[in-house]
Amino acid sequence: MNEVQSTIELPDLAAMAEFGARIAAQLQPGDVVELRGDLGAGKSTLARAVLAALGHKGDVPSPTFTLIELYDDAAMRMPVAHADFYRLDDAAEVLELGLDDYREGAALLAEWPEKGGGFAHELACLTIELEIAEQGRRAIVSGGKAWQGRMP
Repeated sequence: MNEVQSTIELPDLAAMAEFGARIAAQLQPGDVVELRGDLGAGKSTLARAVLAALGHKGDVPSPTFTLIELYDDAAMRMPVAHADFYRLDDAAEVLELGLDDYREGAALLAEWPEKGGGFAHELACLTIELEIAEQGRRAIVSGGKAWQGRMP
């Protein structure tokens, strides 16, 4: 289980973008970033910030209906799979998606990871719990062993 490492206040979109850039700077192939939080907490917004910081120039629609989108632009530092497991009824459905194929050489940004079986048990997992706060959002960040020394 991950230990809480830090709490970060995100009062506006600029703070969310800066936090996404800090995550992107530390991201490596094989890493998993669990994006947890209620509807409207900012999971997709943070994923967009990470992808933009990695060099993605296009749109980043929420993968609620496609379930997984792979971003592998020539300008990006590394490929990233962006998944949204909200619509899954059973965590076993993740196997049918071929998630391991997407993760080959890529990082994974996973929204609603608990519906996909969760990834917090993985050494290379960073868990970000987003909460709606009085002023914007709050991120509670914890990381697996591979994140020690490189927490955003």
